[in-house]
Amino acid sequence: MNLASVVQIPGLGQTSLELLIIILLVLICLILFGLVIQAHRRITKMLRGNNTMTIEESIIELAKELDTLTDFKEKAEVYHKLVEQRLRKSVQSIETKRFNPFKGSGAGGNQSFASAFINENGDGLILSSLYSSDRMSVFAKPVQGFASSFELTEEEASALEDAQKRVIL
Repeated sequence: MNLASVVQIPGLGQTSLELLIIILLVLICLILFGLVIQAHRRITKMLRGNNTMTIEESIIELAKELDTLTDFKEKAEVYHKLVEQRLRKSVQSIETKRFNPFKGSGAGGNQSFASAFINENGDGLILSSLYSSDRMSVFAKPVQGFASSFELTEEEASALEDAQKRVIL
């Protein structure tokens, strides 16, 4: 017993029915072949070309790359923390005030200055210079927590205050 004798379609003969079945089978085979080609392309793309033979080898290679990236990330985090610690200790703000210490006499002009050099924590120093026509004096005062244990002049206090405002937190 063949398929044509089981399925009876009015208006179609046995050879026409067999031809229709063959065409449908060929069409199904072409569709399946297209799906196989598409799946092959997707797998090849996933395996990154022809240099990897199996999915297992690809997974092993990806795991190695992930380990490398993880090591790099850990090293970068340690380095970043060290840089942050060093940066907090470095000078973050500098402010200079020029002034004339001899207000009325005009001697020395505005050649004298007070400069504040401070880090993020407010630690650093104030460097002052008093200039007159016959001599020049330089003074350094330590600063901790935006304050000095030495008495500050008006210009030094102003330089420290302005430097504090400019510190980037």
